[in-house]
Amino acid sequence: MEKTIVEKVKSLVKPILEDEGIELVDIEFRPKGKRWLLRLYIDKEGGINIRDCEKVSRELGTLLDVEDLIDHPYNLEVSSPGLTRPLRSLDDFKKYKGRLCKIVTRKSLSGRTDFLGEIVEVKDRDIEVREKAGIWIIPFDLIKKANLEFKM
Repeated sequence: MEKTIVEKVKSLVKPILEDEGIELVDIEFRPKGKRWLLRLYIDKEGGINIRDCEKVSRELGTLLDVEDLIDHPYNLEVSSPGLTRPLRSLDDFKKYKGRLCKIVTRKSLSGRTDFLGEIVEVKDRDIEVREKAGIWIIPFDLIKKANLEFKM
């Protein structure tokens, strides 16, 4: 089966990111007006800076031109996931243990679908979150959306 554009972009950008010690957080590829938007979110220990984004954008842009993967007009954007980065894998939850996160579940747990608390532990496929009112065990497979939250 032919790879999707996102999968092809992942394989193209992987060596660029590995050379720089950068992690690929996410890729979006979607229509935006008359053009398409190809947006990569990248991160690394200590955070991403504008030079990192420029370098990845320049190198990936050149590869995309050579490979000619995308047959319609698009814009390429490379950026940091920001302070409220998405949490998409068990490894993300493990990495950010002790940090504040917001989780939205696909179905309710004791009448709730929204949780805001500290990531306490990741056990098997469960995320343990401490809120002011107590601790919740949230099955990873029930998570619809999760992201870090910024404390003020």
